[in-house]
Amino acid sequence: MDVVGVGLNATDTVIPLAHCPSSGSKVEFRSASVLLGGQVASSIVACQQWGLRTRYVGKLGDDNAADLHRAEFSRLGVETRILTAPGCASQQAFILVEDSGERTVLWKRDDRLTLRPEELQREWILDARALHIDGHDTSAAITAAGWARQAGIPVIADLDKLYPGVMPLLEVIDYLIVCRDLPEQLTGEPDLRKSLVEMQRRFGCKLAAATMGEDGVLAYDGTRLYYAPAFCIEAVDTTGAGDIFRAGFVFALLQGWPLERQLDFACAAGALNCTAVGARGGIQSVERIESLMATGKRCAPFFDVSEVGVPTL
Repeated sequence: MDVVGVGLNATDTVIPLAHCPSSGSKVEFRSASVLLGGQVASSIVACQQWGLRTRYVGKLGDDNAADLHRAEFSRLGVETRILTAPGCASQQAFILVEDSGERTVLWKRDDRLTLRPEELQREWILDARALHIDGHDTSAAITAAGWARQAGIPVIADLDKLYPGVMPLLEVIDYLIVCRDLPEQLTGEPDLRKSLVEMQRRFGCKLAAATMGEDGVLAYDGTRLYYAPAFCIEAVDTTGAGDIFRAGFVFALLQGWPLERQLDFACAAGALNCTAVGARGGIQSVERIESLMATGKRCAPFFDVSEVGVPTL
């Protein structure tokens, strides 16, 4: 395997709307599409479509949604180690997508879908070149990341919140990629340039990074800060942009590219995914992503980053 993913899957009902409804209102919707998503599941699907050998490890219910996931993984050639929660519905979400591309997510996940450490097997992890986790099932993520770390396999994490018991997980992650608010929550420092530095030093990861949507991504590798502005696109649906950004980073990391190119590729992959509906609707080819990198217009930079050291606004 090139990359193994341990984490969430989801079945998304995507509902386009002119605008999100206000409390007590009635809003007509034009359509509703059932599509597949989930943080790690979508990242792994993207990596598979880009030619990597992939394995997905997760848990599903025993409903029709589970059949959809299994069929899609099989169609794409993703190897799976999927556990089943009997008498349980798979994770589902209703996603309201405004004409601007912004979305509101309503989700439900049965506690029986929690992936437990004792349900994992070492061999699912140890034949990989990289491990990607989202940390939602924190205990299982800690176990998988610990095995990978012991075997010298790099661990990439997509964290969008501070899950209960997550602190030990942060200590076994090599590439810690979080949402823009998490560094302040972890360190108490509101300046992202400083909080990323503190986060990297505190947890000893090789890279600490924060994705900022249309403001791009800021990363610190223990020596200097790197900033990549986002690419300007006409957004249709921002669902899954972060998942495909992470997939792009994993892909680029395994190519051995310089960090600047890794971040640019991830930004371009995430941006293109926003040009179609669904968490995986805009996954493009490597060639298309590289074309956007070469010719695409960048959004106005949020940071003016110097070559070395902490950048200044």
